[in-house]
Amino acid sequence: MSKPKIIKELKKSHPKLNSSQLENIVDLFFENIKDNLIKNNTIEIRKPSLGSFFIKKLKEKRNAINPRTKEKLYVPEKKKIRFRASKKLLEMLNK
Repeated sequence: MSKPKIIKELKKSHPKLNSSQLENIVDLFFENIKDNLIKNNTIEIRKPSLGSFFIKKLKEKRNAINPRTKEKLYVPEKKKIRFRASKKLLEMLNK
């Protein structure tokens, strides 16, 4: 779902708010998620039983090999964003 579609759906459920206010709310929501992930904080969205976003560290690979040239490479440690769905969300999806 794209940002304009999210704003359109919010407009249906909250007709008193104008589009620019809704856009600011959506921007603030995603900005807050981004800032907390940068700080290595876990974000849990509990009200609609959605799930949680968290940072997972991938270990460095000292003996990675380029399959084309057979050259050994060093791959540094990386951070990835992961999402873990709640049990209720998984139950709804698997009905």
